[in-house]
Amino acid sequence: MEKFNCKIANEIDLVDYLKILGYEPSKIKNQDYWFLSPFRNENTPSFKVNQKLNLWYDHGLGKGGNTVDFGIEYFRCTVSEFLQLLNGCSISSDISLSIKNDNRQSFNLSLANEKKDSLPDKIVIVEVRTLESKPILDYLHRRSIPLEIAKQHCKEVEFSLNGRKQIVIGFKNNAGGFELRSENFKGSSSPKDITFIDNQAKSLAVFEGFFDYLSYEMINQKSVSPQTNFLIFNSLSFFNKSIQLMEKHERVNLYLDRDTAGLKFTVEALRRDSAKYTDQSFLYDQKKDLNEWLNEVQKVNRSQKFRRSI
Repeated sequence: MEKFNCKIANEIDLVDYLKILGYEPSKIKNQDYWFLSPFRNENTPSFKVNQKLNLWYDHGLGKGGNTVDFGIEYFRCTVSEFLQLLNGCSISSDISLSIKNDNRQSFNLSLANEKKDSLPDKIVIVEVRTLESKPILDYLHRRSIPLEIAKQHCKEVEFSLNGRKQIVIGFKNNAGGFELRSENFKGSSSPKDITFIDNQAKSLAVFEGFFDYLSYEMINQKSVSPQTNFLIFNSLSFFNKSIQLMEKHERVNLYLDRDTAGLKFTVEALRRDSAKYTDQSFLYDQKKDLNEWLNEVQKVNRSQKFRRSI
């Protein structure tokens, strides 16, 4: 797929993009879509998108612009960093980013980055059951996640997409949708949302994806750790919407990815309150994320066991 530059990014339909980020219009009048502002908490929608012009304006901020202008304001990043986010992101497979051009192309960023001529079919969940299929169990093993831990938090999900059935690991979010993973598929069913595990604790551990959360559970399965709540974003686009939830906790431990986006949001949290937020990614500072670090540790352990056996 062609990489995003400013021209292509500004052709992304802002209404579609806002929906992917979890924002639905509060009212629609002709070509004007009114949203509760993505930049702050409010009860009366003051954020307007004119779909025909594909421009936004936030009456509370007194500023607006195109898609790139929105991205750098929303993610608090530079233009190049926003383009990097677009080029590296994984978007829910039931929504495409409509490109505002004469060909009405759409970019589906989750299905092998293929370019489509029309919107793809939605994911239809066929069955949810206990983890049992051998390819799924083998995939969990390759990701260093014990089956007993995966069974506590995940399901095996059979779904249909474009008339083709697939079987994947499903991790449920707060809105009832699933994050869907297998060796060859990464996507989600709608609605997309965070997953918050409330253990009535004062501390919170925060992860980008559920495999990092499962890795944390695997690492700590034999230790007596203090009780903590867990927040899995399932997409970094939910960071700003989750601030209020994070702020309710006395301590927040961040286990975000060590890439541009993850580090940026970690820095943003530390700037908000360095006494409340702690960056725990130093534990895997040579790797992209906690699961990648766990995989490496497990490989070393298996290698050492093998050498001792010969």
